[in-house]
Amino acid sequence: MHQSWFSDLYPQIWLMTDARNDESLEKSIKALPRGSGIIFRHHHLDNDQRQERFQAIRACARRHDHILLLAGSPSLARKWGADGVHGRQWKRHQTNGLLHSAPVHNPGEIAIAQHHGADLMFLSPAFATRSHPGQKPINRLQLQRLINLSRKPVILLGGMNAVRFQQLETLGAHGWAAIDGLTRL
Repeated sequence: MHQSWFSDLYPQIWLMTDARNDESLEKSIKALPRGSGIIFRHHHLDNDQRQERFQAIRACARRHDHILLLAGSPSLARKWGADGVHGRQWKRHQTNGLLHSAPVHNPGEIAIAQHHGADLMFLSPAFATRSHPGQKPINRLQLQRLINLSRKPVILLGGMNAVRFQQLETLGAHGWAAIDGLTRL
């Protein structure tokens, strides 16, 4: 099981943004516990619209003491004023000074993310999810194995909500993330 000092450094609850939750995003952000994390994706927007939407979400996140990461390049994350970057491909020298989270699904991706210096691992899918219909969730034994492979805190993603996180709490994951599970209509 991972050490408890992670809870002092990194949020345990993370909201992932996309087109599905854009309409209610500000309400969802306000409803998050103070100090939660947000990963801004919004790849459906062109660059100018995406930057404008990011700045609006950044202002809302700041009012509620949330951490905001950008799914984009480290240079863009710095330019836009993000707290960090989300992506497995970024190398340690590129993300220096930024919180770096990485999506992972298997031992190889965990190894790559760790080699590149990721601070957090977003492991999915823990449960069936609308984001990837038909994709089989990782079974409990595999989840445990993958969490144990990571030398960094693991955030569970994929069909997650607070109740499901409690069901998996004994596996040693640091926290959980969701799109639908944290969307407030």
